[in-house]
Amino acid sequence: MSESSSHKRAKSKAAGASGQTESPISRGRRLDAVSRGKATEIERSGTKAGLGKAVGRLKDSGKPKKVLVVPQKDIPKAVDSMKSRGVGGTVKNMSGTKRVSIRKKK
Repeated sequence: MSESSSHKRAKSKAAGASGQTESPISRGRRLDAVSRGKATEIERSGTKAGLGKAVGRLKDSGKPKKVLVVPQKDIPKAVDSMKSRGVGGTVKNMSGTKRVSIRKKK
């Protein structure tokens, strides 16, 4: 399935001027956007499986800042997914007006 124009727009916005999109990570996977110290995943499906995969990619990114961008109605599910996987970072809505910070489990 091809990527929607809104997904492409969100990726390029997250990468910024100096970042890159579709950055490869281990096991043939790719991160949506990577900049100097930040990894960003955009997950629009809202399913537990999709959110879990996105959180796994963020966890394996090796970047200190991790951002998961989801539609606003999916923020609670995304927060639960990040907490259950022990990943600290930020969950934002698509427009960037709402955000939730998650502390990493020790």
